[in-house]
Amino acid sequence: MTKVVVTGVAGRMGTQIVRLVLQAPELALHAAVERSGSPAIGADAGALAGLPPAGVAVGDELAKALAGADVVIDFTSHEASALHAEQCAAAGVAIVIGSTGFTPEAKARVAVAAKKIPVVLSPNMSVGVNVVFELVRQAAAALGDDYDVEIVEIHHKRKRDAPSGTAVRLGEVAAEALGRDPAEALAYARHGIIGERPPWQIGIQTLRGGDVVGEHTVLFCGEGERVEITHRATSREQFARGAIRAARWLPGKPAGLHDMAEVLGLRGRR
Repeated sequence: MTKVVVTGVAGRMGTQIVRLVLQAPELALHAAVERSGSPAIGADAGALAGLPPAGVAVGDELAKALAGADVVIDFTSHEASALHAEQCAAAGVAIVIGSTGFTPEAKARVAVAAKKIPVVLSPNMSVGVNVVFELVRQAAAALGDDYDVEIVEIHHKRKRDAPSGTAVRLGEVAAEALGRDPAEALAYARHGIIGERPPWQIGIQTLRGGDVVGEHTVLFCGEGERVEITHRATSREQFARGAIRAARWLPGKPAGLHDMAEVLGLRGRR
């Protein structure tokens, strides 16, 4: 039985993850954590997720919750996730991180923690999106430099980071497959008289509105034809399901940064 700690349990993702953990026969909800001062502190995590009481009260100290745990599932914020990774490293507990909007500094802190523990860090936990990463890699390699690559993403109006971590990763995947440096190839804004589109550029366009869960389209635009690869999320539960899959896979793996391609067995197919 894998003992799971869930952080951010009062949030939209947190409640879904708690629900799936409680419904999985091979997983046990070891502890539930929220930020200090949250009104959810002291509540039963099962009841908070809309299920019968689970006998696990929500706490506000992850360090204490880690005793005896096997893995943490963390969907909070990049700042909180970096701290949680450090606390997990100190306790020797694996962590699955689904937070987005990581700064280079926060990502570096997670990388340091991963020297001591196994960490799954992914900009998108969806199984379908991670298959799309692989499809984009294959398409970019096969179509080559004769096709211009553009990426369009849309999310709900409350999303704070832009572009999405998934869109950035799609751009990185395409650039790497084409032998380009993502730091130079990815373009996040176009305005004014900008001249002809550079052939090496990969544009990423951001849209925000309504309650859109998340949509990403990668366009390969050639002469006389266009190839599009699209993923549309209609429910946030698919992110939670991917995180549960990662939590099953991660305990016992070697220390280091892992991603969903490894979880899904796609890494060997590159």
